[in-house]
Amino acid sequence: MKSKFPNLIPVFPLSGVIYFPETNLPLNIFEPRYLNLINDTLKKDKLMGMVQSKRDSENVYNVGCLGKINDYQKTKDGRVLINLVGLTRFEIKKEIYNEKLYREFEVDYERFKVDLEKKENPNFAEDIFKSLIEKTKTFFKKNGLLLNWPEFEKLDKLQQINTIAMISPVTNEEKQKVLETITNEDKTEILSNIIEFYLHDRNSNKISIN
Repeated sequence: MKSKFPNLIPVFPLSGVIYFPETNLPLNIFEPRYLNLINDTLKKDKLMGMVQSKRDSENVYNVGCLGKINDYQKTKDGRVLINLVGLTRFEIKKEIYNEKLYREFEVDYERFKVDLEKKENPNFAEDIFKSLIEKTKTFFKKNGLLLNWPEFEKLDKLQQINTIAMISPVTNEEKQKVLETITNEDKTEILSNIIEFYLHDRNSNKISIN
């Protein structure tokens, strides 16, 4: 079945930032090349890709997320504030070199078709999900991160998992690993293991210092 999304998309590479389908990503745009990207995107279909750039390199990771601009505001100093709504992850096939200020890539959505399958009750390992939430609360508290938990818990489980992956203070590589994990069950387990590693590592450091 052919994807309803374009296979050639403009891409905004940004280190340390991932986002997922059905999550929101606010962006503050001020560089001329990305202002140009936003203007072109608004004139076309409002669709653009976000992908992590690799450290100290022009290279990018092979997996990102397609988003649609659903809010646009221009400031007096020339910046543009937008909000992207995540639609589906994609896999980069190749870069298409152009004469534009920004980069474009040929992408494919087949690997992540699960993102477009609407399930009323996605499958989750309940015990792993509950463990992830408890670990996350401890992890955030130890790192001084504030989160409105009552509001957070109003999100569905998948949105909770994706939000944790987006905002957790873990490495770019770890964020990317979660992004590239296909099933919800595996994503929950991997994210739980990553956070547990940080909690264990911090506890070990305290013991060694004393």
